Amino acid sequence: MRHEGERIVQRRAGFPDRPWGSAKVGAALPRVAADFLRRQRMVVIGAPDARGAVWAGPLAGGPGFATAPDDRTVVMRRAPVPGDPLARLFTEEHPIGVLAIEPASRRRMRVNGLARQEGDRLVVRTEQVYANCPKYIQARDAEAVVEPAAPRVAEESSALSKSQREWIAGADTFFVATHAAGLGADVSHRGGRPGFVAVADGRRLSWPDYAGNSMYMTLGNLELDPHAGLLFLDWERGATLQVTGRASVDWDPARAAAEPGAQRMVDFEVEHVVRIDGAVPLRWGPPEYSKFNPDPYPGRHRQQEVPA
Repeated sequence: MRHEGERIVQRRAGFPDRPWGSAKVGAALPRVAADFLRRQRMVVIGAPDARGAVWAGPLAGGPGFATAPDDRTVVMRRAPVPGDPLARLFTEEHPIGVLAIEPASRRRMRVNGLARQEGDRLVVRTEQVYANCPKYIQARDAEAVVEPAAPRVAEESSALSKSQREWIAGADTFFVATHAAGLGADVSHRGGRPGFVAVADGRRLSWPDYAGNSMYMTLGNLELDPHAGLLFLDWERGATLQVTGRASVDWDPARAAAEPGAQRMVDFEVEHVVRIDGAVPLRWGPPEYSKFNPDPYPGRHRQQEVPA
């Protein structure tokens, strides 16, 4: 199905006739993709809730927790932890975006479709399957698997606390989920040097949109529906910070020119925040930053950089 949001963004970006985007993505899972999926210890999923808010969250387990019994089905033997806003969304078939990412090798793959929870499993009927380039992925090794206490919601609010703002301001990676009615859900990776996400206050964030594959699946969804969900991971402690709100793209070339590597800027208005301790059993080593990361904002403090 043609995605008009992607076509609009491609035209604005100066690529009006490129024959790619979600309409050119196949639904079948190639064998090499199934093998990659089976090796993973974590995926990120995203979906809209009943009110239209979009959330992103992790699923983690040992290698083999996510498999593809056939080329149109993915089975993940995990469900969102209690307190995760994604929990209980899949009692009936529901749009889902899945990002399988292997930080150590900087490889990633996206699987979008419809999911239904069966016991402690999520079963996905695939509609889009495609790989992405390794740009902006920080290499990390999963160094340990722990048996934490039961996951618990540690904080829930309508704005970011001081400690949460500091968490985001120091992040080198986050994940963004989007959705467009009739076209499905999607989850994408965003990476850069610490400080690439600007934190204005408890309700406003922004980040640069770097050069990618020019398919514009995330921005295309935002063109049709501004709701988005962000996921920040505490790689050392296994906590998650899930933020839902509305995103808008600023196409002002002067503003983008002031941000190293930016082709445009994305602004985000926070609506709801959930922090869960013990959400992920994996513990990761220190990052090796991607060679593609621009060196952001030398000598500048990354607070109060979002225009009012």
